[in-house]
Amino acid sequence: MLNLILFGPPGAGKGTQSELLMSRYNLTYISTGEALRNELKAGTPLGQQARKIIESGGLVDDEIIVQIIGNAIQSDTGSDGFLFDGFPRTYVQAYILDGLFTGLQTSLTKIIILEISHEECTKRLLQRAREQDRTDDNEAVIKRRLQEYHQKTLPLLEFYKDTDKLAEVNGLGTTQEVFKRINKVIIEEINSKPVNIMVYGFPGSGKTTQAKKLADEFNLTYISTSELLKEEAGCGSNLAEQINPYLEKGLLVPDEIVIRLIEKKLRETDGNNRGYVFKGYPRTLVQAYILDGIMKKKNCAINCVINIQVPQLELVKRLDARSKTSDSMPYDKSAATIVARLEEHSQRNDSIVNYYRKNKILVDVDGQGHKDVVYERVKDHVLRAIRNLR
Repeated sequence: MLNLILFGPPGAGKGTQSELLMSRYNLTYISTGEALRNELKAGTPLGQQARKIIESGGLVDDEIIVQIIGNAIQSDTGSDGFLFDGFPRTYVQAYILDGLFTGLQTSLTKIIILEISHEECTKRLLQRAREQDRTDDNEAVIKRRLQEYHQKTLPLLEFYKDTDKLAEVNGLGTTQEVFKRINKVIIEEINSKPVNIMVYGFPGSGKTTQAKKLADEFNLTYISTSELLKEEAGCGSNLAEQINPYLEKGLLVPDEIVIRLIEKKLRETDGNNRGYVFKGYPRTLVQAYILDGIMKKKNCAINCVINIQVPQLELVKRLDARSKTSDSMPYDKSAATIVARLEEHSQRNDSIVNYYRKNKILVDVDGQGHKDVVYERVKDHVLRAIRNLR
């Protein structure tokens, strides 16, 4: 999940940036004030407790606030994370938020601080007061609000200073310029999380192109079983003699051989902590279980399966065109082997798709169109998968 706190003095533009962040990343906005008003309006037991305190002139205590925020979090459905405004406000509430995240088996992603001078804030707030005829927003009131912000914020920054959660962003410029800076911080954070992707689809669906693009952009180790087999088949080893008959007929190479090649590749790239993108494996349900076991040995798992979908006729056209290039595979050489390859994949397709769909990590992606257009579709799903890593 992507969980953000947006800090900034009055007039920094937090409201505008919050709306853009919610829209771009499918976040739920959680404001202490708004959540409290909802409880009061609904007349809930919590709301009634809070009303008594407010009517007696007191401040709603953390015991009630934490329950109100907890209710707001738990009532969320379908978002990819949370954007907090007005919470936490104190050192104690910062610990409370950590506890709430622990209950959700997630954590705070980033605290974004909009940096802007008092002079610029005052200028903006006075301008807004004139435009909205808010006579109570005079220079003295604005000064007090800015002082209050800094008095409350500094202790919180102390709480988070020894973490890698804080990110200061220049709040000057147009709305889009500021959002671009915020977005850069978020993308860098997303890209820092290890992720393991599997790119799946029929022969000719464009798996290789899309998997390599993902590997390049997200700095992942690319693992293609077909390329591993092709490499091994060309080296004249004893293993090559076992592999070649299967490749020439477009048949599955025995799992014992494939596992050895994958494990060898993983050992060679053991220093990579960014993750892996698998292409062409698994091709059977048994291999899906095998891959789970291989990943478990490395204390990780497949996080997202991209299922690229292309109509059958288009697949045949693509494979026929590929047979005339240097990228051709042995099973591209004739129409008969192409059809046999597609039929063989079709027989095994449903069990693999159903396995990963049941695990809620498979997404279908339309593989038609220019490769860059398809990649944007693929990338969106991968980014969402990374955001949802707990």
